[in-house]
This record gives sequence, C-alpha cells and structure tokens, in this order.
Amino acid sequence: MNELIRIHDNDMVAVALTPLTAGSVVPVSGASCSVTLNEDITMGHKVALRDIDAGEPVIKYGFPIGQAIADIKAGSHVHTHNLKTLLSSGLTYTYNPVKSTLQSQEHTFFKGYKRANGSVGIRNELWIIPTVGCVNDIAETLAQKAKSLLGQGVENVRAFTHPYGCSQLGDDQEHTRTILANLATHPNAGGVLVLGLGCENSGVSEIQKRMGNFDSTRTRFLISQDVEDELETGYKLLEELAAIMRQDKRVLCDSSKLIVGLKCGGSDGLSGITANPTIGGFSDLLIARGGSTILTEVPEMFGAETILMNRCEDNATFDKTVKLINDFKHYFEASGQPVYENPSPGNKAGGITTLEDKALGCTQKSGSATVVDVLSYGEQVSKHGLNLLSAPGNDLVASTALAAAGAQIVLFSTGRGTPFGCPVPTVKISSNSTLAQHKAKWIDFNAGTLVESGTLQERAEDLYKFVMEIAEGKKTRNEINGFQGMAIFKTGTTL
Repeated sequence: MNELIRIHDNDMVAVALTPLTAGSVVPVSGASCSVTLNEDITMGHKVALRDIDAGEPVIKYGFPIGQAIADIKAGSHVHTHNLKTLLSSGLTYTYNPVKSTLQSQEHTFFKGYKRANGSVGIRNELWIIPTVGCVNDIAETLAQKAKSLLGQGVENVRAFTHPYGCSQLGDDQEHTRTILANLATHPNAGGVLVLGLGCENSGVSEIQKRMGNFDSTRTRFLISQDVEDELETGYKLLEELAAIMRQDKRVLCDSSKLIVGLKCGGSDGLSGITANPTIGGFSDLLIARGGSTILTEVPEMFGAETILMNRCEDNATFDKTVKLINDFKHYFEASGQPVYENPSPGNKAGGITTLEDKALGCTQKSGSATVVDVLSYGEQVSKHGLNLLSAPGNDLVASTALAAAGAQIVLFSTGRGTPFGCPVPTVKISSNSTLAQHKAKWIDFNAGTLVESGTLQERAEDLYKFVMEIAEGKKTRNEINGFQGMAIFKTGTTL
C-alpha cells in the first residue's frame, strides 16, 4: 500500500495515507521521489516535499491552499502551526470558461414510484409535516401510532419535527414555509399529512399556497384547534392515505429522473483524495446518463469557487454563481462574523489546515460536468445536470435543503464519521478504510479502498451501482438505524 501521495504534479506537499514515523524514508506516490520524515505524521496530514520559504504559497490539488508563515523543511509536517489562509473577502471574479469533456451515455433504469406530476420517488413513505413546532408532539404521537399501517406498499411513517413556523419575519419566515411546502410535495412521500395548530404565522393555508399543483389524492390537511380530538382525526386521515399507497408498485424509471444531493461532513485529509473524487465520478456518470446532481454548502466553496465559476455554461450562470458566493460572504459580514472561520476542529485533527484546503477537496464532489444552474435556498431543480444550491455548511441544514430542492438521495462523504440522516436516504461514504471498519453501522460505502487498489473510474461505477440499489429500495444505514431528521436555515429575528 502507498504511504504518501502527491495529488497534482505541481503540489509542494504530499498526504499521509497511513501513520508515518519520524526518520522513515518514504516513497511518494504520484512523484518519482522519496522524502525523509523529520517528525511523526498522522494519517491525512501533509508533508513538505521540498523546502518552503516563509511567505511562499503552498500548493496542493494544483492550487494554493495558503501561505507559509515560517520556513518549512522538506519532510516536515505542514499544518496550522506553519500555514495560514490567503483568502480575503474582497474579490473580483472573471469568467474564463472551461468546456466540459463529459460525453452523454446510454441511460440506465431503476424501479421506482412514478408520481402524477412526472417525478419519481425511490421510497413510498407516509410523511407528517408539522407547520409549527407547537404540534411536534402530536406529529410524533401520530407517527408512532401509524406504524401499525406499515407494509403492503407503506414503507415507512415519519414525522418531520422542527421548532419553527411562528414568531418569524420576512425571508426567515418565507424560508420555513417554502421548505415545508417542498417536503410536502416530495416524490419519496406516497402520502402526506400537513399538520397545523391554527394560530401560527405559517399555518396550513400558507403552506398549501406554496405547494403548487399538488396531488390532492395523496395529501391531507389538519388544523388541530378545529377538531375535538386531533389524534383520532389525524389517524383516520393517515389510514386514508395508507389505503391509497397500498396500490402503489415499483416500475421501471429512467435514470434521468434521479436527482442526487452531494454533501460532506466530518472531513479529513483523505476526503479530497478518495471519497469526494469518487462522488464526483458518480456525479459525472449520472449526468452523462441524463440525471442531475446538486452541490451545496457554499461557505466550503470559498477558495475553490473560481473552478466552479469557470465551468458555468454561460455568462448568466457565472453571474449567478458570483452572487451565490458574495451573498454568503455578506451574510457572515452582516452578522459581524469572520468569513473564513473554517475548518472545524475535527477537520483540522484530520489533516485539513485552511479553508482553501477544505474547499479544493470539497468541490471534488462536483466531478467535471458543466454547471447548468444556481438555486436559491428553497428553490427546486428545473434543469438536468450539475446544480449549485445556496445553503450553509451545517450538515442537517444543508442536507434538508438538498431534499427540499428535489434530491431523492443524498451522498454524504466523511472522514471521521457521523450517524445522522436527513429527510431522504443519506448514503455515508467513508474516505478511509479504518473508519469503514470502526463505524460499520454508520458507513454504507467505503471509498478508502481507492488508495489500496483499483481506479477512480471503477470506484465511481461501483458507487453508481450501489446508488441504483438504494433507489430500488435497499436501505441505507441511517434508515436501518432510524436516524432521520430535518433542519431549516434560521436567518432572522425571533419575535
């Protein structure tokens, strides 16, 4: 097995693929050289391949990931003690188009649930959507009672509780209404009960207004204050929906109907070498076969945003991407917070030093496809291909936004592990085999084997096949564990 890898020919650092010991002479994969280590190096961390002067940009992934703040000798650890970010908030962007070489491929098929509006679900679940946090306990009680309805086409019963829906203003309130309406019309739900209290700002009628041309045969609405016994009435409505769902059957559906969200969390130094490129390869395969993917967590694009900008299909999409980036920077600045307060402690422990380091690894998930559209928070996919979505880096908030944008599945890469799941099946993809073995009950797919054997193309094809199994009903670890929730992006004042 390789012990050190240089990612790009121009890189000044290599990444440890296993713990290394001071004094070792280690061959560098991707370079015709070896390096003598001056100190112990933890897996995922960087080693200087040559002497680096203080003030010199440090190159990884073929791009600067920061500036040396001290002289760094070849064979030395490169991290927070001798490297700082080069990013600043005031940037001017220029569109330098890079044409994608991605070629169309023959579409594939999977068995899913065709919906009346032409979309396709990969699950047939009964969902309860509370309009306000005041009815969360009612929703949970109904969901538990409705477990008796499982089977014969009803694959799961779930309540998506949240603390919002009242005492909100402006865009903050509108975000809540939009996300709830989008979930209420999601194709993975074969039946939906929209459950309100009756006196909230974002009540049942407000959610219904934003649901568009929804399927009224599969949707019920209940205002708790209007009935004597909301549990009895709610259960009867769920029984009605379950009876309709029992008629549903999986049928062959085209891969062009799949929308997959791309997310990472708890990343380490191997995420940008194994898991994220594997997801990027999957994204290219799905798009080549007519499907769509969505990349989000905008703050983790800072430092790699120009790569995405130059892949935009036209000037209008480029301008939307510039706005996407700058709006999020202004969001931090308006709150008096630093734009580049990232990576997290866990990222740093895993070998990621600066936001450029993190972003260049993070954007590997986008593959090589052209960026066809940029979505506002709460907006849904309307163009086939690679879409960018405005949402923060927070795992559950961003993953919920992906589901609300239309994703039936979220691919989630991680180097340190996380158990959570969002409103749709959340496929956990490990960056290293140690994590896959240590947290086998969390991890669905091990991309860490990429540095042990095989090629990126083979791993991407393996992931594509695995996702198709998920689309046809194979349960993800988060589904097996019952770990599924939602979170809405809170941006405003609470009354």
